[in-house]
Amino acid sequence: MGTLHPGRGPLRRTVRTALERAASSAVHRTERLVRRVGAITAERPGGHRFGRLDGGTTLAWPQGTLFGERWISIGAYCVVAEQVTLTAGLAPGDELDSEDPILEIGDGCVIGRGSHLVGRTGIALGDHVYLGPGVYITDHNHTYTDTAAPIGTQWPVFAPVRIGAGSWLGANAVVLPGTVLGRNTVVAAGCIVRGEFPDHAVLAGVPARMVRRYDPAEGWVPPLGNG
Repeated sequence: MGTLHPGRGPLRRTVRTALERAASSAVHRTERLVRRVGAITAERPGGHRFGRLDGGTTLAWPQGTLFGERWISIGAYCVVAEQVTLTAGLAPGDELDSEDPILEIGDGCVIGRGSHLVGRTGIALGDHVYLGPGVYITDHNHTYTDTAAPIGTQWPVFAPVRIGAGSWLGANAVVLPGTVLGRNTVVAAGCIVRGEFPDHAVLAGVPARMVRRYDPAEGWVPPLGNG
């Protein structure tokens, strides 16, 4: 029989624990470094691709799909979370016949993780618009005029989208082409929104409908706490 070494097992565990702690610390330091240097700001080369990217704004690493940056305008002090897709055009390399921004994000906006803003005609977010995670906003959609052709190959229809300043869209809301939201509008999580809505509206449901609004003369209609 081989010689037993009672202390060797605990020693090995101690060494392994120390190595795992060192490796874990190195991994987390590296992750923090990658996130810091991989973020896009106005001061870094990635920011120069945008038509406008003002100071104090950060697009967190890792970004989602980005193309058509020349036609994307982002104001100051915005936070764009991880895996957010921002596109202008139907595909990379789409040369748009516009000198104006196709996708315009105002000052102080927050775009939640995994959101998609997909523009070809015009999407505009006013100042201080907050999007929860997974929000999808588009200004175009495929038609279904030819029942024999694959839907994905049928040329889209286009209609600009406007989100009023100060609005808040909950997680996984979908905003369809032609939608216009007034200022300080609330969109509940999971809504599918199409149409025009006034300032100070609260929207909920699928399809979204106005369940509450603020009237300067009457206050909240219906009153807060009633439904």
